Amino acid sequence: MSKKKILITMVGLGAVGLAFPVINLLVGAPTNTTLSRKAKAHPELAPVVHMLESKCANCHTAEPKLPFYASLPLVKGIVQADITKGRRYFDMVEDLLPEKSGAPAEVALAKIEREINEGAMPPGKYIALHWDARVGASDKDALLGWVKQMRVKHYAPKALPQPLREAAVHPLPRSVKVNTAKAELGRQLYNDKRLSEDDTLSCASCHDLAKGGTDQVVVSTGIRGQKGGINSPTTFNSGFQFKQFWDGRAATLQDQAAGPPLNPVEMGSSWPKIITKLKADAVFSEAFTKVYVEGFTDKTITDAIAEFERTLLTPDSPFDQHLRGKKDALNAQQQQGWALFQSKGCQTCHVGKLLGGQSFEEMGRTADYFAQRGKKVTADDAGRYNVTKKARDKHRFKVPTLRNVALTFPYFHDGFATTLDAAVKIMAKVQSDLDLTDAEVKSLVAFLGSLNGVYQGKQL
Repeated sequence: MSKKKILITMVGLGAVGLAFPVINLLVGAPTNTTLSRKAKAHPELAPVVHMLESKCANCHTAEPKLPFYASLPLVKGIVQADITKGRRYFDMVEDLLPEKSGAPAEVALAKIEREINEGAMPPGKYIALHWDARVGASDKDALLGWVKQMRVKHYAPKALPQPLREAAVHPLPRSVKVNTAKAELGRQLYNDKRLSEDDTLSCASCHDLAKGGTDQVVVSTGIRGQKGGINSPTTFNSGFQFKQFWDGRAATLQDQAAGPPLNPVEMGSSWPKIITKLKADAVFSEAFTKVYVEGFTDKTITDAIAEFERTLLTPDSPFDQHLRGKKDALNAQQQQGWALFQSKGCQTCHVGKLLGGQSFEEMGRTADYFAQRGKKVTADDAGRYNVTKKARDKHRFKVPTLRNVALTFPYFHDGFATTLDAAVKIMAKVQSDLDLTDAEVKSLVAFLGSLNGVYQGKQL
């Protein structure tokens, strides 16, 4: 081939290559998506909705504005795979503005902050074809400023200094308002084995407050020795969880309290049986009807248990003391672990006062957790999908709180990781594709140990 033909070919290929981003520039970014329509009901989104829509919507909403070449045979699969991956990690509509909430979700704020700070989004190959998707300095400042503003307004304790109010993680409050009379009845019911069919199990059997609010076994044992299919989460600080159970099937603490007594594998009873047994206790019946004039019902029983569970706070951990300004609250290794926790992106999902409990995330975002686990995949492994039946929710679970995590072993929904060291290594690999050194693991575990709080005046 002559030099002239080579030059013509190169110019032609260059022209074709430039045509794609130029066409995308002329067509423009998505507009009038569900995100912008939702913003009309959420004025706080107004300062950033255009940026989010123009730079994120194509891969992080169900309404991508795809270019013509996205339907070509070789390109179509790549584009759809990117969109599917993007939405599994972060759906801008579903995750940023959860139902029944007027505030942007804490995890969504953390994800936006991390990607903007790291310059990871939009990815380079997307910017190469969408020149107007680049996040400029002014956009970056606006987005990061908005994230901090939302935290200060909706989530941060007012007593903290401004920089800490703007941060992703906050200390636990030392108290919450509860009805003490109801909570006391709930405390008794929480420890009452009459809630089980054969009077052998109470709520405390699987959520032992002396064991971090769990039973410290892989799966709990129900009546007649039956084994459950999933690890028991802690009840400590559960009043701050955005939903209850690993799959979020219970919206409130009261909904959650209604589940185990009727579950045939767990407590295996019924409300008529439970109420009959409780009514037979004259002393407890008298105390109960003084508070609940309607007497024993499924609603009043679960309301009392939920009120008690709201009292299960564990504030004033060494980490909380550190956040509140006590300089020697953390030792050197714990401080190093806290720095790693932030730099490795752990606080992207483990956010807020709970360091978790605020979102559903895919178990194995960067590597196949279930293949590495090596055990048969069960129905319980489907996670949130069992509730929603949405493909996006397959293998997604509520992110657990890290409060008192050193006491809530074994770890994950399946109890697979028996030690905190193992859990840290596995999470780093399957969620962020990180291979931590032994020294990093030890520092992170030391930091996690600083999250053990105080309950009834005693350090857990």
